[in-house]
Amino acid sequence: MKVASVLIPLPVPEAFDYEVPEGLEVVRGDQVAVPLGPRLIRGVVSESRETTGSNRQLKTIDHVLDEPRLPERTVDFVEWAARWTLSAPGEMAAAALKGLRAPRPRPERRVRRVGDRAPAKLTAPRVAVLEALGHGAMPGADLARAAGVSSGVVKGLLDEGVLEVIEVEAVAAFDPPDPDHAPAALNPDQAAAATAIAAATARGGFAPFLLDGVTGSGKTEAYLEAAARTLKADPAAQILILLPEIALTQDLIARITARFGTAPAEWHSGIAPPRRRQVWEAVCAGRCNIVVGARSALFLPFVNLRLLVVDEEHDGSFKQGEGLVYHGRDLAVSRARIEGATVVLTSATPSLETLWNAQQGRYRWLKLAARHGTAVLPDVTLLDLRTCPPDPQTWLSQPLREAIGETLLRGEQTLLFLNRRGYAPVVLCRACGHRMTAPDTDSWLVEHRYTGRLICHLTGFTMARPKHCPSCGAVDSLVSVGPGVERVEEEVRQLFPEARTAVFSSDTTPDARAARALIQRMTDGEIDILVATQAAAKGHNFPLLTLVGVVDADLGLRGGDLRAAERTFQLLTQATGRAGRADRPGRAVLQTWTPEHPVLMALAAGDRDAFVAAELAEREAAFLPPWGRLAAIILSSENAVAVEKLARELAGSIPNAERLEVYGPADAPLALVRGRRRKRLLVRADRDVDLQGFLRAWLARVKVPGSVRLTVDVDPYSFL
Repeated sequence: MKVASVLIPLPVPEAFDYEVPEGLEVVRGDQVAVPLGPRLIRGVVSESRETTGSNRQLKTIDHVLDEPRLPERTVDFVEWAARWTLSAPGEMAAAALKGLRAPRPRPERRVRRVGDRAPAKLTAPRVAVLEALGHGAMPGADLARAAGVSSGVVKGLLDEGVLEVIEVEAVAAFDPPDPDHAPAALNPDQAAAATAIAAATARGGFAPFLLDGVTGSGKTEAYLEAAARTLKADPAAQILILLPEIALTQDLIARITARFGTAPAEWHSGIAPPRRRQVWEAVCAGRCNIVVGARSALFLPFVNLRLLVVDEEHDGSFKQGEGLVYHGRDLAVSRARIEGATVVLTSATPSLETLWNAQQGRYRWLKLAARHGTAVLPDVTLLDLRTCPPDPQTWLSQPLREAIGETLLRGEQTLLFLNRRGYAPVVLCRACGHRMTAPDTDSWLVEHRYTGRLICHLTGFTMARPKHCPSCGAVDSLVSVGPGVERVEEEVRQLFPEARTAVFSSDTTPDARAARALIQRMTDGEIDILVATQAAAKGHNFPLLTLVGVVDADLGLRGGDLRAAERTFQLLTQATGRAGRADRPGRAVLQTWTPEHPVLMALAAGDRDAFVAAELAEREAAFLPPWGRLAAIILSSENAVAVEKLARELAGSIPNAERLEVYGPADAPLALVRGRRRKRLLVRADRDVDLQGFLRAWLARVKVPGSVRLTVDVDPYSFL
């Protein structure tokens, strides 16, 4: 008998076996309908094999679906990703089929000639319509415009039966990009990088690169030139460019369109479902050459993926922390390995793991050491708040205020950077000290003055700011503590009332359209002072921006997790790098209470190498990534007793293993979220230890009750 293993898009630990009925042919990647309980469900065939029999009664595949077959290497990637992340393989398969869950676009209504029928009365307008239509078909409105007549002429021919309406399935048209459309003028470093990448794609096989260039050095132009040469050598080649933020897609799409004469496909949550389905089908059919997307684009069914770019590879947004937990950068490298493709990780501030891989020779290291054209890196100044503190209840020191004023007089722009949303991060009662928190959550409520509400950024809970303290009942006792971007903007408007000021955060630009509009206003010089969170620190190019003021450079250093110093260095480098990207020199002023901190000193000196060497030495001493590996196990439940019991069982069931330690269980720093109690365990292993194998053996020893959610996070980025 023939048996097929089928990946079911459900959180089950393995593929299900089904008997293949006589006369039905199934191969790896086929989409099939299989019985699961009382219903038929979609699945993907991961294996088909002959067997002499089975000691159990197998259900039978019902039929093969009339849907595209997943390419075999896509199935390979899905199975590998499930093993690496310890996720259910069916859930990974569901990610690969996501585009097919969307409805098809509505069919397009077109008109065409009915045989050789001629109108009873042949007028000049009717002749123009029939000549414009010829033997083809087109929408009625388009036909009227092409013939230069009113829509009534077309309608008359329809009523007379000379023309008829047909429905045509909408198929996305992705015109092939032209590699020679508008080549960029590259400097020698850019040209060398593009040549190396293109040569690797031409040779074929897995080839990983780190494209390491200072902010404004032209990394995008270099990898787009490599993409052009790849397409010139193989017009059927497919190229995937991953971005960490949806807000960055429009600028890159505009640059790709200008370079190749046609727009790429987009893939992210902001795209309408019918369009996502069109992109999925076009990629699977090989009708789409370039895709720009978020991390989920990794699961698209590419048939000829030759080049994969991870832009801003250091960005923490590539880590998905809910649902399927994975790191897009790491999965991108593995997807390229499975596909036998070239992968390029680009950044001005590469992650320590990526730098370490480059240092070890695992990745080829391409460097762009200077800004493109006449632009130069900004001067960075540390402003010691101990010697020139801001006035009480203000946040901008006098030197920074003066710098803003001078910038305004020159007709240039200022970016004030504070990575904290809202008006104030803490609201407390001055009578009893009570801090406002979200119900059933340990997270503090953030005041948003624009809306007059308190918001939990973790759970989304929102409430009006109360008139009295909910703890002691004191009236008008609640005070706002600390600044957010809204509070800084309030101060700016008081200091510079004539300046055009705006706030850029996820609150003021809740979707991609709003973000694009604000970015365009800033690019066009319609904003003088932009107060922004990290939303403005990633990849944007504002020609008139010459001053970046960091309101609180110490903010990221207070968290105290593994990557706090690295993340702060990256974020501040990216933020200060927005200044002076055109022909005007730029400068950055960082307000700090600890100017002697190594991260800030390295920033001021422009000495990334010294920071990286010191940070790697600290990691090596503790055998932490990249010298070691980490994994977290997070338990959560509304039943605190059940969480505690499972945590004890896990602690008592740890397999014996060398060069590996388990820390915990302990309450998570956010021990209560949405009414669920949370505990964490952290595993540290030497780099050559089979961490996933250890975790599988360990988790197999305990039975997780239905009331407890257990999540495995390989290479955690959040320790909350």
